[in-house]
Amino acid sequence: MKLDFLRLLAALICLGMVSCGAAKTTKKDAPDDEPKKVPVQGPELVGRIASVPADKRFVLIQSYGKWKGESGQILTTRGPENRTANLRTTGEKLGEFAAADVQSGAVEPGDAVYFQHVPKPVTTPSPPETPQPQGEALIENIQKNN
Repeated sequence: MKLDFLRLLAALICLGMVSCGAAKTTKKDAPDDEPKKVPVQGPELVGRIASVPADKRFVLIQSYGKWKGESGQILTTRGPENRTANLRTTGEKLGEFAAADVQSGAVEPGDAVYFQHVPKPVTTPSPPETPQPQGEALIENIQKNN
C-alpha cells in the first residue's frame, strides 16, 4: 500500500512538472499580432577603386567577386579621413573591372566601394480612364450669343 502511494505521488509530481512546462508560452508560441519586419541589410562591400583618370569624372572599380551591378545603380565609396563619394554604374565592364561615373564627392585609388540594396517599390496598375464622348462635351461647352 505504501508503495502504491509513492508511485501515485511520483506520477502526480511528474504530471505537475509537465503541465507547468506546457503552460508557459514562449515568443515562438505567441500569436503574431505585429507584422514581421524585414531585416534591413547594411551596405555590401563589392570592390575597391582601381584607378581614377586625371579628369576624375569616372572611375574603374575592381570587384571582389562576380559583378552583379546593373547600369544606373548607385554605389558609395569610403576612404581614409572620412572621404566619401557617390558613384553611378555605367554598365560597362571588362572581367573584374567595371566603370562608374562620379556623381559627388572625392575618390582616390584604394577606396572601398559599397552597394546598398534598395528594394523597388511595388506599384499597382491604375485602372484605365474611361474616355468621355467628345461630341457631347463640345456641344455643352459652346456658348450662345443672343
